[in-house]
Amino acid sequence: MAGNRRAPSTLPNEPELGDVEGCLRYLVSGLAVASDRTGRPGRPPVVPALCVWGGLLVCVLNGFSSQLELWRLLSQTGLWEYERYDVSDQAIYYRLGRDGTTALLGLFHDVNQLLGTRLDPYLPQLVADLAPFATDIVAIDETTLDPVARRLPGRDGDPPAQRRLPGKLAGVFDLRRQQWRRFELIAESTQNEKVAARGLLDGLARGTLVVADLGYFGFAWFDTLSNRGLWYVSKLRQRTSYRVVQTFSQHGDTFDGLVWLGAYRSDQAEHLVRLVQYRHGRELRQYITNVRDPRQFPLADIVAVYGRRWDIEIAIRLIKQHLGLHVWWSSKDVVIQQQLIAVLIIAQILQALRLEIAARAKVEIFEVSMALLVRYLPRFAARGEDPIAVFVARGRAAGFIRLSRRIHYDTRDPPLALAESIATSIPITRTPRYAGKA
Repeated sequence: MAGNRRAPSTLPNEPELGDVEGCLRYLVSGLAVASDRTGRPGRPPVVPALCVWGGLLVCVLNGFSSQLELWRLLSQTGLWEYERYDVSDQAIYYRLGRDGTTALLGLFHDVNQLLGTRLDPYLPQLVADLAPFATDIVAIDETTLDPVARRLPGRDGDPPAQRRLPGKLAGVFDLRRQQWRRFELIAESTQNEKVAARGLLDGLARGTLVVADLGYFGFAWFDTLSNRGLWYVSKLRQRTSYRVVQTFSQHGDTFDGLVWLGAYRSDQAEHLVRLVQYRHGRELRQYITNVRDPRQFPLADIVAVYGRRWDIEIAIRLIKQHLGLHVWWSSKDVVIQQQLIAVLIIAQILQALRLEIAARAKVEIFEVSMALLVRYLPRFAARGEDPIAVFVARGRAAGFIRLSRRIHYDTRDPPLALAESIATSIPITRTPRYAGKA
């Protein structure tokens, strides 16, 4: 999804990141003029675009659960310092359905730009050792969205009581910055992951390292990544055939070497890849990557980076459980999309808050509790306190910062002195055959 960006000159002074509502006001301020020029004859809208979209974001931030709450905010209590608007709830519903998603998508891009500048100084401290050769590191995944509630009216032609799935959310998540880079709402909830995956790669810089789970496993998918100049790491699917070309090192079950994926003529990958494996308890863990030099991407780093694929799962849990995406405000597709984008905008700010707290407290990102940040952020803001300062100063004592339960695996890298260098005479590509697979 893409939207129009506004010139930074239209924005007021940037607020502190801990002032989430201040950040929202900063982001939506440029909409007051641009989005109210509808091009339609007659008088301009009664409720300015700033209040419509700012109110929608405030409703998400405060855990409201329906379009009716937005109408109450605008007509009964008022948004920020703006007047109360004498409009009906149906007028607000109509406005949401008419105005689409362009303005919110623009806000999503604006918040990414704002937070990117804010977070960059903290990255060397938090992720300096996370695959430093890669331009960026991203995870790709999809999640099926929760069904629309029975109490909401269905779409035209749907039985009113029928529950339906809004579809799936497919996204690209930046593992260093903990930010959504790109997302897409897929209407068909049963669509194969790899169908939308290639489109999600658009815009990724060459040298980006892509992490995805076994749902994306496929020879054609891996070759697409290599041909686009992207790095990747994936687990090896069980019973996948391969042929060893060169062994760098082998110590018991620990192995590092180059292989051709596909040992049979009917199904062969185009690019030579690297296979690494080690034993963890009773499980033999195997990974493949197109980073063929073991000195550039050691086994321990491969395991650490692949383990970070769970970051996108945690980010999905934030938007579903903590920001209310499991409760839909409407069964209309356009309002579903608006709610989704608004939730992702709030999630971006919360993820940035967590990263900055971790950097200032000199702890790992996942030692800062996102659940407690979401719960206590409004309380500190209501008292006029800076949540970042509170979490840093009192985080350990209050349990806001605690030891992470993420698992760290001991891979015991083979000594590099025993590893062979890459033979320059080995071909690195061949004619692919995909046996009709995606």
